[in-house]
Amino acid sequence: MMELVQKGGPLMWLILACSVTGLGVFLERIIYFHRASIQTGDFLRGLANLIKNKNYAEAIQECAASPGPVPRVLHAMLLRHDAPRAELRDIAQEAGQLEVPRLERNLALLSTIAYATPLIGLLGTILGLLTAFQQITTHGGYATAAEIAGGVYESLLTSAAALTVALPAFVAHSYLSARVNNAIHDIERAGVEMLEILRAPSNDQA
Repeated sequence: MMELVQKGGPLMWLILACSVTGLGVFLERIIYFHRASIQTGDFLRGLANLIKNKNYAEAIQECAASPGPVPRVLHAMLLRHDAPRAELRDIAQEAGQLEVPRLERNLALLSTIAYATPLIGLLGTILGLLTAFQQITTHGGYATAAEIAGGVYESLLTSAAALTVALPAFVAHSYLSARVNNAIHDIERAGVEMLEILRAPSNDQA
């Protein structure tokens, strides 16, 4: 591995750094989504039973003790459970908007790696070919195949390495973006359902 990095020239170290960074971002996001995931339907049903019995304090405590964006949004709503419907809707929207940056954290970096790494590989290809042509020029057009091969090998190696990093980064970014969209959908669904629960005829105090 290190031998290939050395033969690929200085840009190979940059490509290697991109691969390590991209892998780190992907693993961190996977762990985050795993820890933040809950069964939204079951969670809402449990809160609905507590709210039906006017046990708002326990419902608030349940949200505070649960991880993830959905419990945090519901927690914000329950803290103002006696507010009018329009105000509760605004609270849900504002709390949901605060969760979006947390969900999208470092995704822009992963996207940059996916799109920039091939350009780094292209630059390495050009530099490698320049090295090969420099060998030809230096020897007056009579450079041996071995002398030319070093530059060509460097150019091909950087291109292959860049694509090897960029393709998984692009797939990882697409997958994580889908997870973000699903999480936002769960937040919106939970906010709407909690609003209906709080403003059900038996619970409406506004």
